[in-house]
Amino acid sequence: MATYTCNQCNMAVNASCAKCYEPLNDSSITTDEGVEVQVSQCPSCEGMIKSPLCCGEDMICTF
Repeated sequence: MATYTCNQCNMAVNASCAKCYEPLNDSSITTDEGVEVQVSQCPSCEGMIKSPLCCGEDMICTF
């Protein structure tokens, strides 16, 4: 499972899908404007959310 950690305060979270109970995988998508965005994606239902933020910044993913 991917663990997201804040570089500022060291807060950490593990994310799982409430629908499928699967751990979310770290991934990225590219917007129509060409900007790469970090997301957390369910490997089962393929739902995704914007990856967690803390202290105003994207949290860094580690495995």
